Amino acid sequence: MQKQKSKRNIFGGHRMLLAGILCLFGFCLLAQKPVQSRVKKPSEDTTKVRKREATPQKQPAKSKVYLIHSDLLRKDSRNPDAQVVVGNVVFRHDSVYMYCDSAYYYDKISSFEAFSNVKMNQGDTLFLYGDRLYYDGNTQIAEVRMNVRMENRNTTLLTDSLNYDRVYNLGYFFDGGTLMDEQNVLTSEWGEYNPGTKQSVFNYNVKLVNPQFTLTSDTLEYNTASKVANIVGPSDILSDNNHIYSERGTYNTMTGKAYLLDRSVLTNEGKQLTGDSLFYDRNEGLGEAFRNMVLTDTINKNMMTGEYGFYNEKRGYAFATDKAVAIDYSQGDSLFLHGDTLLMETFHLDTDSMFREMRAFHKVRFYRTDVQGVADSLVFSSKDSCLTMYRDPILWNESQQLVGEKICIYMNDSTIDWAHIINQALSVEQLDTTKYNQVTGKEMKAYFRDRQMYKTEVIGSVRVVYYPMDSDSTLIGMNVSETSKLDIYLENQKLEKMVMSPKSNGTLYPITQIPSGTDKLQNFVWFDYIRPLNKEDIFNWRSKKVEDQLKKNVRGPVELPNQHLFETKKE
Repeated sequence: MQKQKSKRNIFGGHRMLLAGILCLFGFCLLAQKPVQSRVKKPSEDTTKVRKREATPQKQPAKSKVYLIHSDLLRKDSRNPDAQVVVGNVVFRHDSVYMYCDSAYYYDKISSFEAFSNVKMNQGDTLFLYGDRLYYDGNTQIAEVRMNVRMENRNTTLLTDSLNYDRVYNLGYFFDGGTLMDEQNVLTSEWGEYNPGTKQSVFNYNVKLVNPQFTLTSDTLEYNTASKVANIVGPSDILSDNNHIYSERGTYNTMTGKAYLLDRSVLTNEGKQLTGDSLFYDRNEGLGEAFRNMVLTDTINKNMMTGEYGFYNEKRGYAFATDKAVAIDYSQGDSLFLHGDTLLMETFHLDTDSMFREMRAFHKVRFYRTDVQGVADSLVFSSKDSCLTMYRDPILWNESQQLVGEKICIYMNDSTIDWAHIINQALSVEQLDTTKYNQVTGKEMKAYFRDRQMYKTEVIGSVRVVYYPMDSDSTLIGMNVSETSKLDIYLENQKLEKMVMSPKSNGTLYPITQIPSGTDKLQNFVWFDYIRPLNKEDIFNWRSKKVEDQLKKNVRGPVELPNQHLFETKKE
């Protein structure tokens, strides 16, 4: 009996290991539920103790292990409790057949130790091979050692130390193993596999190799039937084009579809997509993010946020909605743009003529410290670096306000180069709470240097109200003029000079003698109540007042005060 015990210790482990592991993972395997937390790496001995403390003992089996055949049977004086069987040995326990070259057979306790060319058949679906085997007929646990191979239809498990529990139909290894099926090869330091449910659990230095990607993790569940990997610990999925990081979720290794939680991150060619939850289809190149979505382009230094986002990596197409914001941080001072929906589309992808368009539509507002704007919608094209604002657009730069039916802003390295205001163009500069320099015309071109407007061209039906100043910035009066073309030059946002073509005979009123109603152009409006105040204010849409709505300009030239004073009366 002592010899029997020593032999059992050689193989190590018994049924206690299985139950301890099942308690440790909360029967996650049999219930097919995700592991909720990671634990300290178990050893074979600690698992035995865990089982004794937490799991009821199984009832002894009613049937016994039978010796079916051997070429030679003899007794061994050194091991009186065992029968020595040699040559073509066959054992049977219930419907399981076990084969080996030689064995110690303990008939009284329905157990045996087998050596060389060990093989175990359970029906026609499970085959277990190894160099040595200890089988306990009472606990129905097989302990297989050295060159172990478990085959279950199209699944093969390779290891040097495997315990297989027939009651729970569970095999587990604890000194490194490899599981292979038609699709994947998985390796880890510790793992278990259930041939019935096809469910497996792997821990510590887990690696799943697929022809299209490699998954590494510290904890992973995998089903050989569905080919679905259940991510339950920090994991990285790497392929030629993208990288996925996740700590919780599922990944179908056949379809390439992933459902990821807990702020998982998808990276593809300099772009990162993350959210509280993600869906990703590797084969189609589609990604969706739900709640707190962030899509970052680390190459072009911009990002898109929102409560929902979608990205097609094959088409270079993305959009965001629900508190959607586009952020450009390429110039240090970030620009924040909000609209009901933000959309990015790539044209002529992977060609020399490739360009992108960024579109924002409905209730668009943007903010940067040097420039702010609002519009119903806008489009930015990298083809000509032009940002076009549509439908009631307004643009602010410091104390300057630009209004028109359409505004085109041409960018140079993410800063404004010049702006083109088309139809009903109006430029207003605030001097104080009551005085404004004003210019209006059919169209207007404003030029910027170092983020400040330094020149403005006004073309067609030009009308002007401005306040000239002397050298100490004292107001001289108010000038009212009209011409066909006007060039305005500014220095540090202050009016330096104006050039009119043809030269206008305007009227200069002393500051104390300005007639009532002449200090505002007919289409003057100051939209300070709409202007975004900061990056948080871009979400607060404020409509124009009814009296401030832009109206089609149909009036003719306006007579300037006293313009007929010196005309000769006709007889």
